[in-house]
Amino acid sequence: MNRALKLIWDFRGADGWGTAKHHCLHLRDFASREQLHFYEIDVEKVSDVHASAYVVVDEADLKTYRDALRPHRGKWTPLTEDQKTNKQNR
Repeated sequence: MNRALKLIWDFRGADGWGTAKHHCLHLRDFASREQLHFYEIDVEKVSDVHASAYVVVDEADLKTYRDALRPHRGKWTPLTEDQKTNKQNR
């Protein structure tokens, strides 16, 4: 099995949470349009003025996501049991 990566986009300020949630819509649209797999797309609250949108993908799909969407950062991440059984192709 390929290793999984969490690609992250950071949004700061009073509207950071709402912007991160909206960005998730674009991530889902992109994955669907390009017929790419992903394990999870979601939002994380870092603080009251910092939120992150993220997508968890296989290492094999990294270049496609990275080159097209230019995440702010990324990190290797272990897959949860739910993610392992719920790989999505939208």
